[in-house]
Amino acid sequence: MIVIAILIIILLYGGINYWIGIRAWQGLFRYFPHAIKYRPLYWSIYILIVFSYIIGRFIQDYLSANINRFIAYLGAYWLATMFYAVLFLFLFEVIKRVNQFVQVIPAKIVRQPIFQMAFSILFIVSVSGILVYGTWNAQNPRIQHYDLQMDKSASNLKTLHVVMVSDIHLGTMNQNKLLNGLITRVKALEPDMIVFVGDTFDENVEVFVEQKMAIPLQSLRAPYGIYAVLGNHEYISNHPEEAIHYLEEAGIKVLRDETVEIAGSFKLVGRDDLNGSRFSGQKRADLITLLQDSNRQLPVIVLDHQPSHLEEPEQAGVDLQLSGHTHRGQIWPAEWITGRIFEKDWGLLEKGPFHLIVSDGYGTWGPPIRIGNHPEIVDLQIQFKP
Repeated sequence: MIVIAILIIILLYGGINYWIGIRAWQGLFRYFPHAIKYRPLYWSIYILIVFSYIIGRFIQDYLSANINRFIAYLGAYWLATMFYAVLFLFLFEVIKRVNQFVQVIPAKIVRQPIFQMAFSILFIVSVSGILVYGTWNAQNPRIQHYDLQMDKSASNLKTLHVVMVSDIHLGTMNQNKLLNGLITRVKALEPDMIVFVGDTFDENVEVFVEQKMAIPLQSLRAPYGIYAVLGNHEYISNHPEEAIHYLEEAGIKVLRDETVEIAGSFKLVGRDDLNGSRFSGQKRADLITLLQDSNRQLPVIVLDHQPSHLEEPEQAGVDLQLSGHTHRGQIWPAEWITGRIFEKDWGLLEKGPFHLIVSDGYGTWGPPIRIGNHPEIVDLQIQFKP
């Protein structure tokens, strides 16, 4: 079954890219009499670009870091290019079919080479513009601020200033430039507590170690501590223990199905990732178990990478859950999918005393672009009942 599924994916991927390649050739080159002799070169370059991401995975151990990063960028950008190319080509086919019936544009004009070329140039400019904007957008994060009131006393603590960061995806695509910008912004907020809610790493920790990313992380300070939980990408690498080691080496306490009481004022619960059991073989502890020995009069804050199965924290009496994972689709219109998968794929959800905040993340996965959403740092002010 797995082999059949892989073959279907390869055929689908190949078919889509062949369609894009044919349309690009027809629109730009077929009307030039001497272009035909360059057709083999065109397809050779095109195939290398289309399969660059896959090829890079197989030969990455034999290439330098810079070449690996170039191939990764080329492949990732092509995935985004392919995505929007399919949308534009599909829209064009619909318009063309409709035009056959209503004749808004006369058929003799549509068949003109200059019309075909003009559409191809418009297509290339539009897709390129989307990629340029998406790249700029992904590199300009914003501070997303929330004010919450909790109907619980936190002993002598009246307010708590929390900064939450999720989905940085440090690795081949997201390196020290992105991390240093994050550190600068977090420091400027002067939080009481900092939390990282998963997918800090992107599959492996090699780039993190090579570029000594622990050093900028070690410069973070917060009176009530810096905490983290694992996400699904820490497990995809099959080395979650290494991720934990390097995070704690950077001064970040990783909570893996653990509960800590902070300053005698509130409970902080860090849950293992929902998908972790697929890799570790161990089911994560349920919230009732994690809270059974706790002082339930104190506010309870949960860190859980994925905002799934929200009935569990609601029934367990959790006051606030902080999550990430969704990227809010990252590339429009994928948010239509995340919006259906998750009850809340971004922002604040309030259900009685239970609050949920979902961040769409700071970094990117795959294409280093964002369309229809913004990278963010969550700046949260909590006011407790006197």
